[in-house]
Amino acid sequence: MTEDEMMNESEITSDDRLFAALAYFFSPIVPILILIMPDKKDRPFIRAHNAQALIIGILLWIIIPPIALFTLGCGSLIWLVMFYWAYQAYQGNIVNMPVISDFVKSQNWA
Repeated sequence: MTEDEMMNESEITSDDRLFAALAYFFSPIVPILILIMPDKKDRPFIRAHNAQALIIGILLWIIIPPIALFTLGCGSLIWLVMFYWAYQAYQGNIVNMPVISDFVKSQNWA
């Protein structure tokens, strides 16, 4: 089943879009909370975004502090990319991150 078929199988609600955007905006806290909410974690649109947001959120919490330290805070501008992804998710689009998206799909998490 392709990603497009999954998204067409169930209609994307405004609630789905909101939770997908919040997963990026408040990553990695909200993705962890979504994983324990049975009515949210099984929705295909939320699931696709949640796995990516969780992985990228954890990576950014590890990578950003050293980069920001050596670039005098300019490295923290990478967080702006998360806001863009949150906006894309709220618009109902699937966010494709080069390595992360492929990893999530290969693990069958989305």
